[in-house]
Amino acid sequence: MSVRVKFCGLSRTVDIEAVNELMPDYAGFVFWNKSKRYVTPENAEALRRELSPRIEAVGVFVDENPETIADICGRGIIGIIQLHGHEDEEYISRLRTFTDKPIIKAFKVREAEDVMRAENCTADFVMLDSGMGTGKVFDWSLLAGITRPYFLAGGLDAGNVREAVSRLRPYAVDVSSGIETGWVKDRMKMSEFIAALREE
Repeated sequence: MSVRVKFCGLSRTVDIEAVNELMPDYAGFVFWNKSKRYVTPENAEALRRELSPRIEAVGVFVDENPETIADICGRGIIGIIQLHGHEDEEYISRLRTFTDKPIIKAFKVREAEDVMRAENCTADFVMLDSGMGTGKVFDWSLLAGITRPYFLAGGLDAGNVREAVSRLRPYAVDVSSGIETGWVKDRMKMSEFIAALREE
């Protein structure tokens, strides 16, 4: 499987058990308390201890205080930071004074200008998304001009991820609602998502 896979919004021990079996590249914990998938740093720390060391833990933040993010990184809970709010270049620069962890900056893609902003972002990686957990895809044709590696998110599931990877060749794919039933991670859907990418 050449494309990397991120399962996001994990919140239960059973989710971690499924992830350890299926072995995506990244496991995401959401630290935004307005999300249905929110976990406290303490809960995430307990889940992280159960997570395979071969899977990189990612923390998702929305307009969070940089010092708070640095503290969670310093506790060894996550190895990568994902910014999903209104964080600008000044914010990213300030965050880097507190931690050297890699940064993923998410962009909501509505028009070509959004893709251009992502192209020029100084974060280590960018994520191109349809929105915050909307479960809908955006207009993939807008990505025709992007040259940097990116995480593709937004409305991906076992039924469309192969087409997405074939057409767009993203660095990684990110999925949350597409592997859920009723806002809860569904082991069968997680397995089907991975299987769709591993089929020859």
